[in-house]
Amino acid sequence: MKPPPGMAFDFSQPAGEPALAPAGGVSWRVFANPVALFVGGVAAVLLELAEPSVRAGVWDHSGFRRDPGLRLRRTGYAAMMTVYGPRSAAQEMIARVVRMHGNVEGATSAGLPYRANDPRLLDWVHATAAFGFTEAYHRYVRPLSAADKDAAFAEGQHSAHLYGAHGAPRSWAEWEALLAATTPGLEGSAVLDEFLGIMAGAPLLPAPLRPLQRLLVRAAVEISPAALRSMPQLRGRGLRLGEAALVRALAQAAGLLPLGDSPPAQAARRLAASRDRDR
Repeated sequence: MKPPPGMAFDFSQPAGEPALAPAGGVSWRVFANPVALFVGGVAAVLLELAEPSVRAGVWDHSGFRRDPGLRLRRTGYAAMMTVYGPRSAAQEMIARVVRMHGNVEGATSAGLPYRANDPRLLDWVHATAAFGFTEAYHRYVRPLSAADKDAAFAEGQHSAHLYGAHGAPRSWAEWEALLAATTPGLEGSAVLDEFLGIMAGAPLLPAPLRPLQRLLVRAAVEISPAALRSMPQLRGRGLRLGEAALVRALAQAAGLLPLGDSPPAQAARRLAASRDRDR
């Protein structure tokens, strides 16, 4: 949950400045749990890599294969800034990302042109992220009501629009409609298999905890939509008998740990300082 080297940021300042996501909302709860973040993030990337244009953009233009740990921490930092960061800083970060994405374009293996700032692709990326984090929290941390699931999508609308994803789902029903419309174009590939191998073997956790890392990767496969799980690269790679209970125990235990000086804790202090000042 800490920013990668060179990207440190004090989420406790400036006092009182709101975030893009509402304080105390569903997103603030979901993103404070590191297990939900890891599992949900992997599930989201699996869905992204199944979409040919997104797969080409991610796999051909990022350093994921060279340094997956750094790539994941950068992505996690961007997510933390979007949810907990002061609005002005989050807007600046998103503007930088949009400018960088403006240079990302190419062609898929089938010869179809793509560009990273294509609104259709942006909608899919934002939808898969909202689904992944929300479903991971719902399945392994604490069940969410239908209203909570809708709120998780609605709370991401501000940031989605800043990224250019003006058609991103605003509710769970809209996510299901987008998934149904996109599923016929999803496909398996060797990249999916390579991604799972990287996530299972990369030194993301200390060596003694590496079996737990592989467990959480399987938990991500488990919550993926059925159309994705049925692909040859994912078939049979979900959780084994009894493992769901272990993942839930890990996720719930993680939710009881003190937040320390993490972005959620700093953001809470930022808003608390404003409330104290106004008394």
